[in-house]
Amino acid sequence: MSGATMSLPGDLGIVVVNYGSPALLELNLVGLARGLAGERIVIVDNFSGLADRAATTALCQREGWTLLAPGLNLGFGAGMNAGAGLLIARGCRRLLLLNPDALIDEAGVLALAEGCAEDPQRILSPRIERPDGSLWFGGGTVQVDRGRTHTGTTADSSAPYGWLSGACLMIHASLWRWLGGFDERYFLYWEDVDLSWRCVAAGGSLAVRDDVTVVHSVGGTQSGSGKSVLYVYSNCRNRLVFAARHLSRGQVVRWLVLSPAYALRVLQRGGRRDLARHAGPLLLAAARGTGAGAILALRALASGPPRARQTVTQRLYPVREES
Repeated sequence: MSGATMSLPGDLGIVVVNYGSPALLELNLVGLARGLAGERIVIVDNFSGLADRAATTALCQREGWTLLAPGLNLGFGAGMNAGAGLLIARGCRRLLLLNPDALIDEAGVLALAEGCAEDPQRILSPRIERPDGSLWFGGGTVQVDRGRTHTGTTADSSAPYGWLSGACLMIHASLWRWLGGFDERYFLYWEDVDLSWRCVAAGGSLAVRDDVTVVHSVGGTQSGSGKSVLYVYSNCRNRLVFAARHLSRGQVVRWLVLSPAYALRVLQRGGRRDLARHAGPLLLAAARGTGAGAILALRALASGPPRARQTVTQRLYPVREES
């Protein structure tokens, strides 16, 4: 083993939630993971089919990684929670949460791990680029007045209403336990925004390390081109789940009103050509997701006076609303 592979700290653990992507695991993780003992690499393989399960099992056996192999798809948040819990039980103090379609080198992991040790109450993300070098994530904010997230060049995760992408996160085990991990009610998408807001509400902070770059094969874990039915459904639903949990009464109402416009934006993310080819299923997914989220948001509105429902985040970042 070379000196380079010895540089990763012994209390670091890596958890990857996989879904039908054994080839991406081999491409992006094998070189990096050989710098750590096998028991500090946990792959949670959400079930996608027998062939993918067999390929992932063979890869984990070959590399000595720990495989958690549920018989169903637990979702992203629940999968990460299971893997992180096992790593913490094995003594890991710093956790790298990584997508199978994200490529990070050893130097980048070390920089994130050192930053985590310096400030255990801060969640760290690298700068995330597409394979062509264009920026995919350099910071994120929730535009509360517009009912959506923003990841443009002006977005600042460390500012009020900031958030970090779950594609690659470094978090200290103590902070992870304090926050209770991801909220599994989201299943897929928006759980990273929720975790970010709960971190800040609990007194922690968020930061993007611009000196660390990850290459993200966007959509690499989705088969085919465009956006899947699950992608559309989950984004439309979970946006309103997030609003019901974190926003005030007036803001939740505004997000409900803006839901059709948001659903249209989600539908267009896969490109108009893909939307035209799969219009029926995708439109139905948008309608079903928006409806499911709206039911949960309306229940939250009916659950009590706004102040009884106000979260710590709202007290930190008060927004004027109608009385």
